Amino acid sequence: MSISSLVYPMAAMVLLTVVVLVRLFRSRVAAVRDGQIEAAYFRLHQGSEEPEGTRKLSRHFTNLFEAPTLFYVVCLAGMIVGLVGPVFTILAWVYVAARAAHAFVHLGGNRLRKRILAYFVSWLALVAMWVTLVIVVARR
Repeated sequence: MSISSLVYPMAAMVLLTVVVLVRLFRSRVAAVRDGQIEAAYFRLHQGSEEPEGTRKLSRHFTNLFEAPTLFYVVCLAGMIVGLVGPVFTILAWVYVAARAAHAFVHLGGNRLRKRILAYFVSWLALVAMWVTLVIVVARR
């Protein structure tokens, strides 16, 4: 595997983030158009309560800039130290798949048990990536 093999799971996470952003934008435009909320609300996010649908998308979009930042960092660090074996790359793809499943569940029927499972699997993969990175660096 080449060093660039980790670019693809990172690009997939960026794509997931863009998909959620587009859904958020479309949802907000529809909420304003349908009179569920005034456009002025989005200046400071004050003045009324955001509809549940846009609020859920907004929270999910924000979440994609929380834990996934640790994913991007561990992938970049893995690339820097040459950690591109199949195990590390598979863990990266497991993380992406789990985050995609989490988004699908959260933004769909929002079944809490399934959502927690997907979130937990993503954290397991992320922690395993970090542990692998630390072990490889410590052995050098």
